[in-house]
Amino acid sequence: MSHGPAAKLGVDNASGKKAKLGVWLFILYTTVYAIFVAIGVLNYETMGKIVLGQQNLAVVFGFGLIVLAIIMGLIYNWICTGYENKLNKEE
Repeated sequence: MSHGPAAKLGVDNASGKKAKLGVWLFILYTTVYAIFVAIGVLNYETMGKIVLGQQNLAVVFGFGLIVLAIIMGLIYNWICTGYENKLNKEE
């Protein structure tokens, strides 16, 4: 009952550019996260300071990391779609 693949997958000419972009976005996110961790470890009193409304830095920074990840995912998808449309044209 092997039906085979549902769709034929060809060569992705944009895979190199997509991988490179993914690595850069990973490095950016990891750097921001490392700053968050460093503040928490080296100067944990700072995380308790109220910075936005009634919320402290830890909460604001934590939600900021979540929002940053979502935004970076959307940017990655948008840029990679452009790469795929440009480099994987049917001939």
